[in-house]
Amino acid sequence: MWAPTCLPRARYGWSESRRHRERNSIGDYALLSDRHSAALVSRDGSIDWLCMPRFDSSSVFARLLGDDAGHWSIRAAGATEVSRRYLNRTMVIETTFRTATGVLTVVDALAMGEGNRGHELGNDSPHLLLRRATCTAGKVEVEVEYSPRPEYGLIYPLLSAVEGGVTAVGGADILVLSCPTPMDIADSSAHAHSTLSDGQSLEFALHHGMRAERRVARVWSQVEIAGRLEDTISAWDSWSELHQSYEGPWRDLVHQSGRVLQALSFQPTGAICAAATTSLPETVGGNRNWDYRYSWVRDASFTIEALWVAACPDEVNEFFEYMTTSAAASVGRGNDLQIMFGIGGEHDLTERELSHLPGWRDSAPVRVGNGAWNQRQLDVYGELLNSVYRLSDQFTDLAPHTKTLFVNLADTAAQRWNERDQGIWEVRGEPRDFVYSKLMCWVALERAVALADRLDARHRVDEWKRVQDEIHDAIVTNGWSDTAKAFTQSFGSDELDASNLMMALVGFLPADDPRILATIDATEERLTDERGLVYRYRSHDGLDCEEGTFLLCTFWLAHAMALSDQPERARASFSNGPSPSSTTSGCWPKRSTPRPASCSATSRRRSAISVW
Repeated sequence: MWAPTCLPRARYGWSESRRHRERNSIGDYALLSDRHSAALVSRDGSIDWLCMPRFDSSSVFARLLGDDAGHWSIRAAGATEVSRRYLNRTMVIETTFRTATGVLTVVDALAMGEGNRGHELGNDSPHLLLRRATCTAGKVEVEVEYSPRPEYGLIYPLLSAVEGGVTAVGGADILVLSCPTPMDIADSSAHAHSTLSDGQSLEFALHHGMRAERRVARVWSQVEIAGRLEDTISAWDSWSELHQSYEGPWRDLVHQSGRVLQALSFQPTGAICAAATTSLPETVGGNRNWDYRYSWVRDASFTIEALWVAACPDEVNEFFEYMTTSAAASVGRGNDLQIMFGIGGEHDLTERELSHLPGWRDSAPVRVGNGAWNQRQLDVYGELLNSVYRLSDQFTDLAPHTKTLFVNLADTAAQRWNERDQGIWEVRGEPRDFVYSKLMCWVALERAVALADRLDARHRVDEWKRVQDEIHDAIVTNGWSDTAKAFTQSFGSDELDASNLMMALVGFLPADDPRILATIDATEERLTDERGLVYRYRSHDGLDCEEGTFLLCTFWLAHAMALSDQPERARASFSNGPSPSSTTSGCWPKRSTPRPASCSATSRRRSAISVW
């Protein structure tokens, strides 16, 4: 029986939002996706991040970055135990609340297009967030709070009760919350309270529309919501059935990772987001807070290779078509390959700060856009052509403009390899002769030579090989330091950089070459923390505050050890990573800082693990 009640304001006010953020770590959030946009759901049933209609749109809920920046919570009052899981082979999350009197499950999903199956996943997404609350044992009290705050919390919309729900109008967004009974509305928020008995369910939905578009948000019936939730579960299951055939070590983890990567892809273009969020810090109180809701050439190239292992190769043509059309305005016209694009193919990603938001646990600033978009990073030529090479057997016939792009990438790498850049880590200081950048220009040419026949570029091979040899000589001569006894971050430097482990992985030198073995040893000895996790580098990069370890670098170390016939060391290094079971996503975090983490004498000493 549902009984709407006006709850005490203190219960849902600023102090409660503050306590909520303090008790939820970043790793406690689960990712939802319709391959257009994403939401993050906390362990206690609060959606604290939602951008619609795209991953990089302004937020509807952003309590992740500020106590009063919007959220929507459904939870059991007095819960003593909370557990959660993704429903089998889906990105639909189920949260179970146990109380002294009963059990409540809340199932959350972003709706897929009606009837989506297999490769259709994400077609015609209705921009609809679905939630189902079900009492599965005894009796439970259900608390609901809805506080939409469009445009990153700037707008307090006008809420109005309508038959079957609540509308919210303000700014460019129109939101319609479908709920089974009227809610108490006050101060641009809505609250309700209910008692459910065993077997009873309540269906909720939040539909997003834009005032300037014909796409109209509306109220959805209980039957419609239930049907769309079941259809979305079937959509994810069918995609997994068709795509996920990998059998081998860590099978379940590989499959879950594949679904997460697919969830971060933007269906209309094939772009792959680096992350679903902006401004989550590397360390609490730090300022290394960037907007990652864009498609990096490097990251997307790594991801498409991973999807080939974890899922299937069908996304390959779609991704390279996106990359070809996005890059067409630069490469071949005397410009560098832009290192990142908007998920719709946009070029200008100018960065700005949102001063009204305090950031995750007061880790300011909050940024929208990314100032690295116009940096020079020469390594991107190698990463992109390496993914082309790795996946070449999966291509259908290459379009002429795609062949032209790939040839231009190799030619540009040959022309500019000896110039300085900002490097793989996007250092915001003076450009340098980064060894990894030179290495990946070598990779670009090596892969282009191997692909020459498919690219109709046999006439370029001699020149590509000549420059390839020049780069090789320069790296082994200027990239090695007798002082460091390792390959170093840049020419003339004695600083280590984990990216040089890639020399073994891409075949630049044999993995058992003494210089590679020495670099592996130096990395393990001088570039790891007490847990054995690897830092990208330890040199000053122009930013204040320490950075966390970078898990990908730990895996590079393990991979290099395995290639150099050191399997026991490789397994030990691999196992140093935080357990995927420690995060709701079931995946490894990207970065990790030890507990406690400190950025300055006055900063809060807490840990931060960034899943997204």
